[in-house]
Amino acid sequence: MNLSLLKLHIVELLNKHRKITTVAELLGLKQPTVTFHMKNLEREFGVKLFDTRMGKIILTDAGNALLHYASKINALAAEAERVVREFDTLQRGSIRIGASYVPATYLLPAVLHRFAREHPGIHIALSVKTAPVIKDMLARHEIDLGIISAEPFQSPTLLSESLGEDELILICSPTHPLANETDLTPELIASSSFVLHGKESSTRHVTDKWLERGSRRLPSYLELDSLEAIKQAVMLGEHISFVSRIAVQSEVERGLLVVRPIPGQSVERYIYMVSNKDRHRSALIHRFTEYLSWNQD
Repeated sequence: MNLSLLKLHIVELLNKHRKITTVAELLGLKQPTVTFHMKNLEREFGVKLFDTRMGKIILTDAGNALLHYASKINALAAEAERVVREFDTLQRGSIRIGASYVPATYLLPAVLHRFAREHPGIHIALSVKTAPVIKDMLARHEIDLGIISAEPFQSPTLLSESLGEDELILICSPTHPLANETDLTPELIASSSFVLHGKESSTRHVTDKWLERGSRRLPSYLELDSLEAIKQAVMLGEHISFVSRIAVQSEVERGLLVVRPIPGQSVERYIYMVSNKDRHRSALIHRFTEYLSWNQD
């Protein structure tokens, strides 16, 4: 079987664009050439891979099964080419980083600024997603490195290295009754007006676990997807929330927020550098990870 990268690329592009003419144009081929490769694939596999419906190409069930592997193989091939081209050079290349909100906002800007200043020929792309999405992107080889805030975890495909602790704390306004409360109990916290993170947030998962552990129910709450919006809401004086200590350092130093330990909080959380175990770390990636370590010193 002659299963070339070109054929697999055609499968992936057909699934995305549904038109042979579009795929041919993108690959710099003639339309009959794309059709020839499609027929060759079906002949080699002995099964129908493509259907035509309303002038569009649709993958069959067998075609979708092939697409699953085609996407992985194409991503690995592109990664292999890029890593080899960048090998042992820090003058050119690119790094694709995925980060969850806290490290992307409060840790990485200084690191990226310093790295870009000292390596101007390197292109860096940062994608900000939730920690679960970053893990999925790493597993699919869509990014080179992930920086996430998460609970300790194990994965058969991912390698995680702790960069430091990411402690969750309670925040409130200096004028809030809990700011000076000497006996801060879980019941007192749960009876306060809360601002919850969005459901996909790792902080929300920890908050939900804390509530479930004591069978606590919030009498009232806001739900906001933006950490900055959560901080602004808390600073107005009526609400409290659980957030990363790293995320509120500036507001605490300026006296805009008060932080308190969370009673009964037993969940550990860290900032992790995560990579795919199957991915070769080039000299460029190694160099960037040194900047992350420098940021923690």
